[in-house]
Amino acid sequence: MTLLIVGLVLFLGVHSVSIAAPAWRNAQVARIGEKPWKGIYSLLSIAGFVVLLYGYGAARHTPTLLYTPPAGLRHLALLLLVPVFPLFLATYLPGRIRTAVKHPTLVAVKLWAVAHLLANGTLADVLLFGGFLAWAVADRISMKYRTPRAVPAAPPRPSNDVIAVVAGLAIYALFVVRVHLWLIGVSPLG
Repeated sequence: MTLLIVGLVLFLGVHSVSIAAPAWRNAQVARIGEKPWKGIYSLLSIAGFVVLLYGYGAARHTPTLLYTPPAGLRHLALLLLVPVFPLFLATYLPGRIRTAVKHPTLVAVKLWAVAHLLANGTLADVLLFGGFLAWAVADRISMKYRTPRAVPAAPPRPSNDVIAVVAGLAIYALFVVRVHLWLIGVSPLG
């Protein structure tokens, strides 16, 4: 469990610099340059993610059950996950979806986290998915008080929405049928 917590703190901590200390972040970027900052940020994020994944996998071997979700919530979780990949892609394929949702990646993270909290009830699940949910909520709130940074994206086009939805649903189907089992060792279909 310790590795899961260390991984979460490292991964979400790096991703929280803009939330907690935007002025410090901007000063560091000005001091060392944008590319070195992004390099350090990326290395720390990858390290945190690897430790988080390893820690979550280890914690699943000796689970501490906090609650037992009703079986029907797994179906609701699968339904909540349908828009996650289209929303994530809409961040980088600007169109009506991105305009309407404003922060599609944060909405995708919230849906992903809530769906997993509905379907899983161990301490490791609550730490992992609850941590990501709390981070996404905090990041969204902080967006009201800080200057948004440009996100590298394709040129805005109406066709971007179609691409985001079709490609996102295809990725979702792959995850449900194969990838989740391969990556996590658990089939979302039971």
